[in-house]
Amino acid sequence: MMSGRTVKRYREGNITAAFGTDLLLQGITAVPNLLLRLYRHLDITDEEMILLIQLLRLQIEEKNLLPSASALAECTSQDVTRIQQNLNRLLEKEVLAVTQYYDENKDQILSGYDFEPLLEKLSEIWASIRVREIERTRCLLEKRTRMEANSPEFALIIKAFEQEFGRPVSPMEVEQIQQWIEELNPTLVLEALRRAVLRGKHNFKYIDSIILEWKKNNLQTLEEINAYDAQFKKRRSKNTTPKVDERKKALLKTLYLS
Repeated sequence: MMSGRTVKRYREGNITAAFGTDLLLQGITAVPNLLLRLYRHLDITDEEMILLIQLLRLQIEEKNLLPSASALAECTSQDVTRIQQNLNRLLEKEVLAVTQYYDENKDQILSGYDFEPLLEKLSEIWASIRVREIERTRCLLEKRTRMEANSPEFALIIKAFEQEFGRPVSPMEVEQIQQWIEELNPTLVLEALRRAVLRGKHNFKYIDSIILEWKKNNLQTLEEINAYDAQFKKRRSKNTTPKVDERKKALLKTLYLS
């Protein structure tokens, strides 16, 4: 039995249950999704990110605040020299720091890696991204207001989408609708919306696929679209041969053989 861990006795041969139980007993290291998504913005390499995750795990699971390079080498594909280089780079970038911790159980001061600089830098990146998103949303909303004021037809199409979707369209969706209107007759945009709703597909991706099909076949009016649909159905009906019931085929075969 490993010291300091809870171990359960398993039924002989029940490997799957043993693995599942041990998987839960060993615990989980939580890594923020924001960190996984934005670490490249912090000039952190993939190797350095793996190292940070292992440092987190060792602090949480084994209470090892300052693991050695050799201990880290045992749980990564990096050798001791490479790990020491990556640790030094993380410290130089001020993503990681070494600070003092107080251990109540041992009543002593311990040195350990500190992730506070990492979180501070991550929060700055997140804030700058949010500011850009807010500014972009504001610009798109202002653009929508101007377009609706200058084009009653555009305003009616936006209203039609919002009524069918049962919600306000987002600034990005407004931009998509504007692109469709610039490429197609607005009547066709409404027709694509109607067809999507009839099929229960209340999403912009499906509507875009309809419009792309029309553009690919150079269909520019409702009449051309209806004619194209009719031809498509006609071709499909010609290619569909009626299937003969297998029981009838067997019966015919016996009649010819008798």
